[in-house]
Amino acid sequence: MRAIFLLGGFVGFLLSAATSFYCGRSGNRVLLDGAVGCLAGGMLFRWFWSKLTLALADAVRTKRAAQRAMEEAAAAAKATPVIPTKAR
Repeated sequence: MRAIFLLGGFVGFLLSAATSFYCGRSGNRVLLDGAVGCLAGGMLFRWFWSKLTLALADAVRTKRAAQRAMEEAAAAAKATPVIPTKAR
């Protein structure tokens, strides 16, 4: 989680500082914009990462539940005796 926050902060700083520099702002303003972008990028990446991990965990739980249901259905099919009916 820490690495994602740091990566998001780095990306946010680079994007906002580069944009500010490209717009022709002063050096102080470029650093201020970079600092705000760093915080926003870090929080955004952290939020996105938490949503991604929750979605992956949910997918794993769903897959395991489906696998268990298939195994139980296969076991029930093997255990159920077939009673032949008389043909007339």
